[in-house]
Amino acid sequence: MDALNKLFNDERKHFREENLKKYIQAGKIAARVREEIKKVVKEDMPLIEVCETVEGRIRDLGGKPAFPCNISINEVAAHYTSPPNDERRIPEKALVKIDIGVHVDGYIADTATTVCFSPEYEEMVYVAEKALEAGISIIRPGISISKVSSEIQATIERYGFKPVSNLTGHQIGRYIIHAGKSIPNISHFSLERITSGCVYAIEPFVTLKDAIGIVEDGPERYIFRLVKYKFAQRQTEIKNLLNFINENFKTLPFAERWLKRNLGREEAYKRAFAELISQKYLISYPVFIEASLKPVAQAEHTIYVGDKDIIVIT
Repeated sequence: MDALNKLFNDERKHFREENLKKYIQAGKIAARVREEIKKVVKEDMPLIEVCETVEGRIRDLGGKPAFPCNISINEVAAHYTSPPNDERRIPEKALVKIDIGVHVDGYIADTATTVCFSPEYEEMVYVAEKALEAGISIIRPGISISKVSSEIQATIERYGFKPVSNLTGHQIGRYIIHAGKSIPNISHFSLERITSGCVYAIEPFVTLKDAIGIVEDGPERYIFRLVKYKFAQRQTEIKNLLNFINENFKTLPFAERWLKRNLGREEAYKRAFAELISQKYLISYPVFIEASLKPVAQAEHTIYVGDKDIIVIT
């Protein structure tokens, strides 16, 4: 029995090591693309150019996008990605959040940065980074998630800013961006703990002290995800699109831009796409907007929690 247990543990350790290598590979790609895009983004740049530059570099470097590049401006906190033919541009004095996801064989790294074109908000960007550092610095196996959250909130408030209370960090699984545990950016009661052998994204969202500090669903939805695959559809175009989405994105979010990129003219997929949404084969993600329309800054890293060490993979 001892020999069988040792064999099982050795196999599990090897399995975890192989997975970790893929997480680390995804993290290196994500970090490189994050640093590259910070140098490229400028005022009046088309948003779609930022999105497609990020996603193209991920593919060039051997990864795949784990979700569409989010480019969220000012009071928009998250979940904006360019739709096909997007004509929007980065405005002057904007606060630009760029959220990047990379996967290698389904193993995901998630990272974000804020590019600031207004001196008025530079400190808020700095505070988001400091809160990220503070949260990561105390993480260890077994620590209460509420302690991590309290440290993030305390850091943000120490500088005179406010955390966004209903956006959280999250555990990451294979082909699953939000898996299991959440890591809020505000103090709360929870019995949940950080577990060794798991991967987490830590991501403080920071706004002004006089903001409401929550996000609300906006009217726009440009990110989608497959939630149902079994179907009784007989229409060939719907079946073909469903198969394409399942084969290429599985359970990961995707953008309509990606359908157009791979399937050609919008007429070729538009009707089938609308039908899949109508029949709830796909869900869509609303753009999140700070309720008092105050600007939001974001910072994010993905970490692996080992038995003894914490690896910041992005």
